[in-house]
Amino acid sequence: MRGDAPWAPRKLALPFTSTIDLRTGESTVAEPTIENYYSEDRTFPPSDAFRSGALLTDRSMWEEAERDYEAFWARQAREHVSWFEDFHTTLEWEVPFAKWFIGGKLNVSYNCLDRHVEAGKGSKVAFHWEGEPGDTRTITYAELLADVERFANALRDLGLRSGDRVAIYMPMVPELPVAMLACTRIGVAHSVIFGGFSPDAIVDRCNDAAARLIITADAGYRRGAPSALKANVDLALPSCTSVEKVVVVNRCGVAVDMVEGRDVWWDDVMAAAAPSCPPEPLDSEHLMYLLYTSGTTAKPKGIMHTTGGYLTQVAFTHRYTFDLHPETDVYWCAADIGWVTGHSYIVYGPLANGATSVLYEGTPDTPRPELREGADPGAWRKDRLWDIVERYGVTQLYTAPTAIRTFMKWGATWPAAHDMSTLRVLGTVGEPINPEAWMWYHEHIGGSSCPIVDTWWQTETGGHMITPWPGVTTTKPGSATHAIPGVFIELVDDDGAQVERGGGYLTITRPWPGMLRGIWGAPERYAETYWSRFPGRYFAGDGAKLDDDGYLWLLGRVDDVMNVSGHRISTTEVESALVDHPTVAEAAVVGANDDVTGQAIYGYVILRGGNEASDGLREEIRQHVAKKLGAIARPKAVIIVPDLPKTRSGKIMRRLLRDVVEGRTLGDTTTLADANVVEAIRTRAADASQED
Repeated sequence: MRGDAPWAPRKLALPFTSTIDLRTGESTVAEPTIENYYSEDRTFPPSDAFRSGALLTDRSMWEEAERDYEAFWARQAREHVSWFEDFHTTLEWEVPFAKWFIGGKLNVSYNCLDRHVEAGKGSKVAFHWEGEPGDTRTITYAELLADVERFANALRDLGLRSGDRVAIYMPMVPELPVAMLACTRIGVAHSVIFGGFSPDAIVDRCNDAAARLIITADAGYRRGAPSALKANVDLALPSCTSVEKVVVVNRCGVAVDMVEGRDVWWDDVMAAAAPSCPPEPLDSEHLMYLLYTSGTTAKPKGIMHTTGGYLTQVAFTHRYTFDLHPETDVYWCAADIGWVTGHSYIVYGPLANGATSVLYEGTPDTPRPELREGADPGAWRKDRLWDIVERYGVTQLYTAPTAIRTFMKWGATWPAAHDMSTLRVLGTVGEPINPEAWMWYHEHIGGSSCPIVDTWWQTETGGHMITPWPGVTTTKPGSATHAIPGVFIELVDDDGAQVERGGGYLTITRPWPGMLRGIWGAPERYAETYWSRFPGRYFAGDGAKLDDDGYLWLLGRVDDVMNVSGHRISTTEVESALVDHPTVAEAAVVGANDDVTGQAIYGYVILRGGNEASDGLREEIRQHVAKKLGAIARPKAVIIVPDLPKTRSGKIMRRLLRDVVEGRTLGDTTTLADANVVEAIRTRAADASQED
């Protein structure tokens, strides 16, 4: 981000910021790193009503951080975290390895629980939990602390000690955050494995981390039925050489095999454990957790996050990004704890700030049992999220663009049937949001009055890095806007030179408290993966552009950039143009090999309800993209499909879409939520027009 970037937009000097003549497709100046086609001039300043009660309404924090960013982060650490021993050095930086708040001693569990109870807030609700079948629990801070202390002792009774690692493979039940917090209480590092992953994923992660114990459940509810978990653990365990014990939560009452001497029930170890477990003072750089993410090789990367810096950044960003007022707000991050979003913005950030949160086990299209009409889940109501918002009085909702586009496909009648007037801040996470999805979210969920905080960050960054702050930033639909105070972003070209306007590679120029401390067991891989492409700069593979007003627009992974007749075009911008068409609910774009242009653009689209596929509509959508972005970005074909191939976490598997149009045998499809969708796409692709 440019240090002098304005915080309210000026009038755009040009209708497009591209260096390409969009009528002819010919270059007029030297090629940019990533070309820039989409232009957005709608702006949404914070309302006077919102600003009147906001935590921050000016640029004072950015100015403070620019003057002395180490002093700025030291202040945030002391303001947001309770330390048993104060730190003596804010930062020790030797590229690419950082240490923050050196000499400080703290405990994450204490910060999330004990200090609130000690302050007289033990009766405050920590979680409103709702299971998919409609069972509920209201869990106070005092109750959560009692469970965490008892389970921390249970872990010690099972032989765990500070520095050990455990794996957690669970549904979205209260025992999941209890297990995580209990680990942090005694200095055990946890590795949470998403409950939709296969036994092979359990094997890879447990063996890499040398996990001594797995915490799981018999099953979790998904779309009205139990989804097995313990059975997957059993399949994995013969290959998990380090695992000694398995703790099992009885969530669904499903019959499971329990191996004597190895497997124990959660309720049994809790009943046998002592009730009091003082928090262990831990060094600021003590390993807090591992979270595995995909790499360019088959071996997943164990991202390391430590204690003091991580907790500082997630507490700080949770407070200001969502304008948190913990006395009155009911906050809901509708992600899964198995991903970093759930770690940072369901468990650690909200609890450190003393927030009241919603925790939901199931899917958005599974209504409460009394509202399920018929035996076909596909015909059920699709308003569970809006039902929850209304019943609990949710004030902040944080979800993914993929989910928002799905809600668009289902239609605005579902949210319109509920009173969601309590909402005051909306957030998005996980990928760039296209402007029309942003507008739908703004109008149909936020009632055209809620600020939207579109957040960019990664598993590796630990917490938010680029996002609007709702009382300060004038937003543009689809733009993550600016870096937060204390984070320094620059775009660079292929040679590492700074890009002041247009597209480039997104890099971070200074260390930040929540940053990953490495890849578990592979310091050389850490340096090579994140710090070698542009020496002295962190680069994790994302492209972005800066518009005339200094606003950042994320363009997705640079390996999702298509090369069409020598022009590097972002899939994100073409997808945004497709969804801009009034009949389109969701889109995915891939570049496929083409003998003439090198790569050709193929757009897969899902229509909004009430629209029928036809050759005429496909051509109309193609021309709409040309009108929005220029002829060079017009898809060779638009393929209208009933659904897109997605993983259980909602990520579109573009590799499979590319395989379809290039006629290849499909690769691994085991992580698909619905394997049947690929054959339906293959049939539609064969029928699609290939004229251009």
